[in-house]
Amino acid sequence: MSDGFDEELRDLRARSLLRRLRTFDSPQQPTVSQGGRQLVNFSSNDYLGLAAEPALREAAKAAIDQFGVGSGSARLVCGTLSPHTRLEETLAKFNGTEAALAFSSGYATAVGTLTALAREGDVIVLDKLCHASLIDGAKLSGAALRVFPHNHLGKLESHLAWAREHAPEGRVIVVTEAVFSMDGDRAPLAEIVAIKKRYNALLMLDEAHSIGVLGHHGRGLADVLRLHGDVDIHMGTLSKALGVSGGYIAGSRKLIELLVNRARSFIYSTAPPPAAAAAATAAIEWLMGDAGEQRRELLWRNLARLGDKLPRSLLGERRIQSAIVPIILGESERALDAAERLFEAGFVVPAIRYPTVAKDAARLRITVSAKHTAEQIDALCAALERLVI
Repeated sequence: MSDGFDEELRDLRARSLLRRLRTFDSPQQPTVSQGGRQLVNFSSNDYLGLAAEPALREAAKAAIDQFGVGSGSARLVCGTLSPHTRLEETLAKFNGTEAALAFSSGYATAVGTLTALAREGDVIVLDKLCHASLIDGAKLSGAALRVFPHNHLGKLESHLAWAREHAPEGRVIVVTEAVFSMDGDRAPLAEIVAIKKRYNALLMLDEAHSIGVLGHHGRGLADVLRLHGDVDIHMGTLSKALGVSGGYIAGSRKLIELLVNRARSFIYSTAPPPAAAAAATAAIEWLMGDAGEQRRELLWRNLARLGDKLPRSLLGERRIQSAIVPIILGESERALDAAERLFEAGFVVPAIRYPTVAKDAARLRITVSAKHTAEQIDALCAALERLVI
């Protein structure tokens, strides 16, 4: 009997939706190596260049020397080691909250949190462009799910009115991202906060792509707008600008205690390696120092240069609001072809296609690092003008 895999793979290939893994032979840096070939990397979420930062390497090595490689068990058994506790204390301080809880990945953070906080009789109201992990967590929770068009405040309010009418005793959670991962634009956070307050809803804000990039010491969009205290559930990542791996929730002590007892992706997962926790702590401490401020200034200088040099026909009317700059091309085949042409020219720029984005919104997703040189940015813009327009 045929397993049907060949047919499914042929279908994906025919629609330019087949994905393949690429192996690189070097650390995450603006220049990466593949089979001896040097490529300029505009695909990484390592926005500040911390993935290979010496301070993080040393912290990880020291933790391995003291605690070994593995944590041995789940956190509630015997897997909670002092590097985990120190990381969470540092995260709480960084976010200005009572407590924090670290998870093994951003995906585990989103799914574990939403399924712990919402259930049948509750309502989750979600921006249409939220990350897949947030969508999956909302669906798995058993709560009623209402999706509003991207950044559409009117529809958000009508969904919240519906929620209060149909679930007057239920928990209502508004979920959005601070910076959206495929479009690079920001949520209208001040307006969302005002609306959620009118309907007595909780707000879960995913700052994955704004931590390290926006705000004083890289504390994110809520910090930029001085709305930190108006966000009930702060979600962040250790895997992007912080250069390590994992995710976290920061909030009230009662929120964190509830997650420890209900978040299945936390309860039933072996604790992250102590070296990862120690490196993440070092990253946050680095971020809160002068070096972090200087590195973030370099990032925004590079983004300004990209905005100046990028062909207007590719950027359109969009403003650069984050380290993510999408080039919308439409058809999956066109985006894939453009990415391959750039790869042949020595640039790693991924083609993002359905189902990550809408079927008619395939794109190149450019991400900029503080460690890119002016020459690398200029060369990318020249290649885009030569190979994509």
